[in-house]
Amino acid sequence: MLPLPEGEFDAYLFDCDGTIADSMPIHYRAWQLALQEWGADFGEELFYAWGGRTPASVIADLNAQQGLAMPVGVVDARREQIFRELLPTVGAVPEVLEHIDDAYGKVPFAVVSGSSRESVTASLTALGLLDRFEVMVCAGDYLNGKPDPECFLTAAKLLNVAPRRCLVFEDTDFGMQSAAAAGMAAVRVPPPWQRHPAATS
Repeated sequence: MLPLPEGEFDAYLFDCDGTIADSMPIHYRAWQLALQEWGADFGEELFYAWGGRTPASVIADLNAQQGLAMPVGVVDARREQIFRELLPTVGAVPEVLEHIDDAYGKVPFAVVSGSSRESVTASLTALGLLDRFEVMVCAGDYLNGKPDPECFLTAAKLLNVAPRRCLVFEDTDFGMQSAAAAGMAAVRVPPPWQRHPAATS
């Protein structure tokens, strides 16, 4: 089980992709397939470095970097469609599922994600975990994405728990920075290649 920081916590806030759902490899595949239709390149290293960002900001930055004019809404919808098609193959991150099972009913949970509410709902439904979460804060529920603290502060407010009493579970640098800026303790969830060292990318 992932070690938790010292202290008492009144709420657990979980990122979704790569934290609850072991879905980052599927997301990467969906990005690859959607972007290749437009001749865009999105390397795996950059994909993980940009983890936690909203899809719209990723597409906008790829456009700027590569001199493209991909329509953000069209590409994002196509990426989401491919992701949904691949979703039945997703599993939960075991080390995080242990904490969800252990703490469920003892402290309230929230999901705090840069993905759309539809995408998060689909992932949690596929994993049979949707009913565990009292609050969902997703893209569109806040203005400033991670590493800004707004998404985590919004979740704390909805749960009526002080930020310093919230514990965040996150798998990305942006997410960890966001939690720190919100004044919250955080647990870093290892990336797939550290959790599955035998797997090849």
